[in-house]
Amino acid sequence: MSTSHPRAELTVAKARQIRRLALGMVYRAKQGHPGGDMSVTDILATLYFGALRVDPANPNDPKRDRFILSKGHCTGAFYATLAEKGFFPLDQLDTYMQPLSKLNGHPNRNYTPGVETNTGPLGHGMPVAVGAAIAGQIDQADYRVFVVVGDGELQEGSNWEAALTAGHRKLANLTLIIDRNGLQQGARTEDTAALEPLADKWRAFGWDVVEVDGHDHDALLSIFTAPTAGRTKPLCVLARTHKGQGISFMRDQVSWHHGVPNQAQYELALQEIGQ
Repeated sequence: MSTSHPRAELTVAKARQIRRLALGMVYRAKQGHPGGDMSVTDILATLYFGALRVDPANPNDPKRDRFILSKGHCTGAFYATLAEKGFFPLDQLDTYMQPLSKLNGHPNRNYTPGVETNTGPLGHGMPVAVGAAIAGQIDQADYRVFVVVGDGELQEGSNWEAALTAGHRKLANLTLIIDRNGLQQGARTEDTAALEPLADKWRAFGWDVVEVDGHDHDALLSIFTAPTAGRTKPLCVLARTHKGQGISFMRDQVSWHHGVPNQAQYELALQEIGQ
């Protein structure tokens, strides 16, 4: 991948490492959501290594940017990102989903540094993000709030109540990223409850919308690092992604929403992801 943004070379390398770590976690735990992990990895890498103002040594800094992973089942990629950033030691990833591990199948802020709020039940993260953005607006704070939702998750009505509130309050400090891979558990989103025209829906709720290749680091970094001073609305980033990105036998396959690779698949996937 050729890059031009000054931070893109780093984030591309970090995304490769996050994919390797997340895949290993699922392989060892014999459970997880590898398709969605691979889908969201480039978004996480560009946020944490190119855009977010966060300090692993002070995870509760009141001036920090807030990030919420509403699609909380994709903890493989999320924990790998947090560990790679330095929020906790990398060797803790070996405990993923094990008894008494702090790395549950869904993120828990009581156990894991860097987690802003517990997520997993779909449709919860977006309302929390709107609340955090409202708090920043009231306090006239300069932190930003980012939230990633899955596209199938948008079938939950709580997201649209939160969207209406955010648009009404003109939360310019809020950025929503939709991981638009077109697949959810068991089927395509458009066969389950059609979302399109998705961009028009967000505009109708009072949001600015930008559509982007969710695996293009230059494009993602340009959006995530753009100043918010001139914004008058919340921003929806409609990121077109692929479930299982980077692994040939997982890419765009709904069966890999859940799933554990066997040894041969695991070795092939590592080879395809690269060093």
